[in-house]
Amino acid sequence: MTTNIPPQPHMHLRVDATYPFDARGVAKRFRHAAIFGALDALHSGEAMDFINDHDPLPLLDQLHRRYGDGIDWVYLERTPHMIRIRFSKMG
Repeated sequence: MTTNIPPQPHMHLRVDATYPFDARGVAKRFRHAAIFGALDALHSGEAMDFINDHDPLPLLDQLHRRYGDGIDWVYLERTPHMIRIRFSKMG
């Protein structure tokens, strides 16, 4: 007997999926660890739209040292009170 299980919101469905990550709801002392964990969980070709209340320049430097060319990023929105960056996991 085969049972069809409907897709759940947490299931990995597409290789080109983009997932939201709003860091504003994460305590500041846990943010970098949470971001690294989320990026580590991405599959090749997936992306994460990162939202924060300030420009995370030290974090970007850490990401470059940790992932090198394995993670690409582009600013989608940059205002004085909100930053939105798309992080993409490369091949």
